[in-house]
Amino acid sequence: MLRRSLLAASKSARIRSFVSTGRYTRDVVARFVAGETSADAIRVTERLRGDGLLVTLDHLGEDTTEPEHAAAVADEYIRLIEGLASAGLLGGGPAGGGPADGGAAGAGGPGGTAASPATGAAEVSVKPTAVGLRLAANGAKTAAGHIARICAAARGAGTTVTVDMEDHLGVEPTLRIVADLRTEFADLGCVLQAYLRRTERDCEQLAVPGSRVRLCKGAYRAPGDVAFSSRHEVDRSYVRCLRVLMAGPGYPMLATHDPRMIKIALAQAALTGRPASSYELQMLYGVRQAEQRRLAESGSAMRVYVPYGSDWYGYLVRRLAERPANLAFFLRALASRR
Repeated sequence: MLRRSLLAASKSARIRSFVSTGRYTRDVVARFVAGETSADAIRVTERLRGDGLLVTLDHLGEDTTEPEHAAAVADEYIRLIEGLASAGLLGGGPAGGGPADGGAAGAGGPGGTAASPATGAAEVSVKPTAVGLRLAANGAKTAAGHIARICAAARGAGTTVTVDMEDHLGVEPTLRIVADLRTEFADLGCVLQAYLRRTERDCEQLAVPGSRVRLCKGAYRAPGDVAFSSRHEVDRSYVRCLRVLMAGPGYPMLATHDPRMIKIALAQAALTGRPASSYELQMLYGVRQAEQRRLAESGSAMRVYVPYGSDWYGYLVRRLAERPANLAFFLRALASRR
């Protein structure tokens, strides 16, 4: 019930206005969002890289309705990539070797031995709707063109791009865009969400050599015939999908804060003979920060998902819906500011 209420709140203009203009909100939001500008994002990236953490950066915004806005978002990503390159933040993996070192790594399982795809120490994550997917005319074509522009800039700078997954209505067009662009940009990553009933099948199809797949639980609303409704069902789906990806020859990116899921992931790595450079763990900026550093120090490739930009409201509310502990932190922080 709490999760459904929060997801409904993420679409409420009235609640958005109240929260966004609250006297104490922005100081608390800074825990989860790097800032409003690319300069803010680069400063946070420098700090995280100093702690041995990998980074993926997301310029916040979605459901773009104007072609000019979609083009401006793509331009922002290209400027961000140029800024990261100028700051020397794109190359080199974490201490002990990580996915950004570009080396080959054996992966057990049915796929046999495969080389891990090179992936940037700092890369970018792009939402298709932010670059035009839902434009009234030629949305998919527009989004694909802008993502291709971002991929070209990333390849020129020596880093990678991951295409985020949004609500269930966008799964098919997003996967088509990724499949089409991978003919030119083979290292293009994509996201799959375990709360959807179809995701185990999608994992089986995408667990191929060179494929980068981020698996998360998901934080959107969907009807019962499309999505699992209980936390227990979503957890079980996540484990099934995790096992498919870890047994295959691709490069799994396992996004979870759940200690049980992390333990299962590490156990699967040992079972399938995967070295740390053949997969990575991911967590959100501002969540379980000490654990992020501990995992990196233990030799795991640990990537932090860092959002930035002024359009932070929808992102924040979905993060609160994903994990009740986030909501408790947010409320305590607000109370402490009064």
